[in-house]
Amino acid sequence: MGRRAQQWLLALGLLGGLSAHAASPVWAVRGAHNTVYIAGSMHLLPPQDATLPPGFERAYRDSARLVMEMDLGALDPGAMSEWMMAHGTLPVGTQLRGVLGDSRYERVRTAAQQLGFPVVALDHLTPWMVGIELTELAYANAGYDSDTGVEEQLLRRAQAEGKPTAGLETLEEELGGLAALSPEDQVHMLEQTLEDIRDIQPQMREVLGAWRAGDADRLGQLLADEYRSFPSLFEPLVTVRNARWLPQVEALLRGQDNSFVVVGALHVAGPGGLLERLRRDGFSVRQLD
Repeated sequence: MGRRAQQWLLALGLLGGLSAHAASPVWAVRGAHNTVYIAGSMHLLPPQDATLPPGFERAYRDSARLVMEMDLGALDPGAMSEWMMAHGTLPVGTQLRGVLGDSRYERVRTAAQQLGFPVVALDHLTPWMVGIELTELAYANAGYDSDTGVEEQLLRRAQAEGKPTAGLETLEEELGGLAALSPEDQVHMLEQTLEDIRDIQPQMREVLGAWRAGDADRLGQLLADEYRSFPSLFEPLVTVRNARWLPQVEALLRGQDNSFVVVGALHVAGPGGLLERLRRDGFSVRQLD
């Protein structure tokens, strides 16, 4: 369940065009004695198109550890589900229809039915959880799978080879921004989700093309657009998290060993992204082919 928030962020923030620019979505950042590679991830990929761009192989082989948003190798599924239900369930006696109103609730019912899911199973959930559930269903119906996504591919390889893994944040830090949204912003998030999942197939084809091209300028523009359209969501879920991660990445850059940091592409490029923050702090950043 922890990856559902990442899936929703991907759907919200990375919808857009292609580029003729040919590079990998992986950047090398030079420290005094080492290199930290930073990759923009696709948390879900279709199994038939799951081969990672060449830069991922180079960065993985040249690194002593794999660092993700959360350390998926150490994640406790039971604790994750428990946290989600504790923070994503409406108070006893409250139903989703009462929170959303009849018109919005009927839109949710229609979307759930189109995805083959009974809306009654969503009736006890908060709007932000409903948005995540619908997004996960939409991705699954479109053929996108976290098992073939970037992190899962790299995690399986690291575990098989005994390469250490680490995380930049806890489950509560990653999902806390969603749970802390105001009731109004939770409804706004759900409304935007309902819009996004309507055209998920053509959107994701464009996303894959832009990601494989390593088009940082395009990703940055998309991020700026989303800040303008929904700043109350992106402040806690992107800006705050990037600021929290930056000291950890810079600590890796002060080490001796190379590291491979893999985070959602939304966190890498654009205003307030990790690359901009690292350049501002004086580090040299180079995109891999």
